[in-house]
Amino acid sequence: MKAHFHKVPADTSAAFLARHDIKPNFGTIWHYHPELELHYVIQGEGVRFIGDNVSNFSAGEVLLLGENLPHTWQCNKEYFHESPDLQVEAIVIQFRPDCLGTNFLTLTEAYPIRRLYEKARRGIVVRGKTNQQITELMQRAVKGTPLQRVIMLLSILDLLAESDEVELITSPYGFYKSNELETIRLNAVCSYTLSNYEKNIALEEVSAIANLSVTSFCRYFKLMTHKTFHDFLTEIRISHACRALIDNQLSIEMVCFESGFNNLSNFYRQFKRTKGVTPLAYKQTYLQRVLATQR
Repeated sequence: MKAHFHKVPADTSAAFLARHDIKPNFGTIWHYHPELELHYVIQGEGVRFIGDNVSNFSAGEVLLLGENLPHTWQCNKEYFHESPDLQVEAIVIQFRPDCLGTNFLTLTEAYPIRRLYEKARRGIVVRGKTNQQITELMQRAVKGTPLQRVIMLLSILDLLAESDEVELITSPYGFYKSNELETIRLNAVCSYTLSNYEKNIALEEVSAIANLSVTSFCRYFKLMTHKTFHDFLTEIRISHACRALIDNQLSIEMVCFESGFNNLSNFYRQFKRTKGVTPLAYKQTYLQRVLATQR
């Protein structure tokens, strides 16, 4: 999917940017920038789009995104109702690959970091003990002195470079930088789909939003996202189904219809194709993990 270029605000007195955000939502703009980004969600839920990947996000998630990897975090609908009691919170660290000096990455000792930066081009999600260690370092970094921030960043990169508790997010596909018109077009399609995924969305509807014929839209969407619109819509529905299964307040049949699937057999088939397990198995696995952590 094509993305909007985002210029990260620069602090000329610092090697990189570290901030603590508290706001109503994460916005909706699909964007990219030349800085790598460490993103720790302290509070907030929704669906994230990174490269060609569509997945849920929730509190506690830590990601490392590489240079120019397109991304956006789309919060659940209730975060757009401007309620003072419902906000998102995140710690974000954005830095250029050469922020520690143009010769730093040429050092033999920096080879693991160079290798980490290459992996980060596909996005990295951080799990387990490594996640806990990095969230602590990020919290300390936003409060630290400039020198302490540099030390924290190096410690984070060292942990990530050596950890086996990381997973790549996207496929190896690249993406093309867009012009403003294409950015607006695809953001409109994405926003409409997120707002109406539980309904029967006809190709004619989204084609009209994109101001294209159905044939042109299908060709265009596949070229930009490496998937059909139907696959894209299914991924969004499955992501919302996963969230509902984890919440454990609805029956699987109710989750099926509230996620936009028109029959149970199709829901089971699409869920297993996307997640590799049945909805029931997915739900049971999650609940077992929760029980294990409470013992």
